[in-house]
Amino acid sequence: MVSLLPSATEIVYALGLEDQLVGVTFECNEPPRARVEKTVVVGGKDTTGMDPAEIDRYVRTRLAAGEGLYTLQADALATLSPDLILTQDLCRVCALPVGQVEDALDYLGCHADVLSLDPHTLDEVLASIATVGHRAGVAGRAEALVAGLSSRLSAIATRIGGLPRPRVSVIEWVDPPFAAGHWVPDLVTAAGGIPVAANPGGRSTETDWERIEAAAPDVVIVSPCGFDLDAASAQARTVVSRLPGLPVWAIDADSLVVRPGPRLVDGVEAIAAVLHPGRVPRPPEGRIVRVD
Repeated sequence: MVSLLPSATEIVYALGLEDQLVGVTFECNEPPRARVEKTVVVGGKDTTGMDPAEIDRYVRTRLAAGEGLYTLQADALATLSPDLILTQDLCRVCALPVGQVEDALDYLGCHADVLSLDPHTLDEVLASIATVGHRAGVAGRAEALVAGLSSRLSAIATRIGGLPRPRVSVIEWVDPPFAAGHWVPDLVTAAGGIPVAANPGGRSTETDWERIEAAAPDVVIVSPCGFDLDAASAQARTVVSRLPGLPVWAIDADSLVVRPGPRLVDGVEAIAAVLHPGRVPRPPEGRIVRVD
């Protein structure tokens, strides 16, 4: 099995299938040992040291020129000879599109089964975990994992039942600002909030600070795609200056929000603790922090 998605790699390990996994991407860092134990078959640009505006310009320039953001190491893939490849067709910025993978397999004469994981909602993320388990022959494990995650979501719903729901804006990029899309608004809803300035089930959309302010959020959460808590905290200072007077929180985006895998439930728990302190246990250190 080869995973071309960091979130798929997380699912594989959560299902106890790491012994079947032979290839990953350069971004597959959860668990951290994945990039050490497995062959890296997808590379890409190291954006460390680039600010959000520079990354945005780089991505737009590449895509406008019809160039990809990732490089498939075809020779490595051919050597591994996988029988199942986990990929996506949801976002060209997040990973290799499925068409590029299938073209490479045709060129190599590889007959692997390609499973494209393209969830748009939190329910679809949970369903994708079950799908991976079914394709990999561990349907029972997947059902147990999904049941456990669903139980945790139900526990949050019980704790916050009947409480007022604050209006929450999640910002996925700060320069330029992007409003949250796909499953992210569902995380807010599950955490006991009302997502505003958002596009539930659809792509995250470029917006501006005036529109975010006009949506009248009670809380703003900064969750920049591809960044951890330290980087999110640094970028949240921009939001504090743009939306003065609003409580702004930074969250570990890669771990808890933007990767459609099991840890999204950790994200719901962290957000719920912010929205409903005292009713939901505080999350472990290093997950979410208030930025002033």
